Amino acid sequence: MLGRSEWLSVLAKAPQQLFEDLWCSSDLDPSYDIIRPAEIGGIMVRGRMGGTGDPFNLGEMTVSRASVKLSCGTVGHGYAKGRAKTMALRIALCDALLQTADANKVDAKILQPLIEAKLTSDQEIADKAAATKVDFFTLVRGE
Repeated sequence: MLGRSEWLSVLAKAPQQLFEDLWCSSDLDPSYDIIRPAEIGGIMVRGRMGGTGDPFNLGEMTVSRASVKLSCGTVGHGYAKGRAKTMALRIALCDALLQTADANKVDAKILQPLIEAKLTSDQEIADKAAATKVDFFTLVRGE
């Protein structure tokens, strides 16, 4: 099972339509109260040259966030890229449920399919890049 920061990362980076499809087919319907209603805001995205250089401001990005409290008292927070209030709320619910006895159900029905989809997507991108790879070699003239 993933740690909390890892599952939040998977959920936040998930394609919206895939996440919505998985949520709807998971039959999850917990009782909850809203702590922070879903809202849209902006964040500054930072980057590093080569992954190791000095950080720099790359630009701004729109995000949605929400926080919920389950009837058992467990609190969950959700962040989603773009203007996706419903997704942010459902990510918050997943975060809270992953801290309860329902964790295995959420892991099996939502997290694992998202991870598999990400791996498949990464492999497709790698295959496309490999198809355009050019191997350079040098011929040495001898005397």
